[in-house]
Amino acid sequence: MIQPRTILKVADNTGAKTIRVFKILGGTRRRYAELGDTVVASVQEAEPRKEVKKKDVIRAVIIRQKKAYRRSDGSYIRFDDNAAVYAY
Repeated sequence: MIQPRTILKVADNTGAKTIRVFKILGGTRRRYAELGDTVVASVQEAEPRKEVKKKDVIRAVIIRQKKAYRRSDGSYIRFDDNAAVYAY
C-alpha cells in the first residue's frame, strides 16, 4: 500500500531516481494507492542534465508494490520494492 510520504523508485529514463508521494488521485479522502493508480509526487533524487530535476512536482503511475496483490485468477503477486513511472 502506497500512502502519502512514501518514497518510490522511478523505473524509467526521465532522470528521476526517487520520488516522494504527497497526493493520491481518485477521490477526496483516498488513503492508499495500489498498482495502476496515479499519484502526485515530488522528485527527491535525480540524475544531472535530464528531463526532470530535484523538487519538480510530477504525476506518476504505480507499477510495483511490496504488498501482495491478488489477481483475478486467485494468485498473488508481490515485488521487492515500490516503484512508479513518470506519467505526464
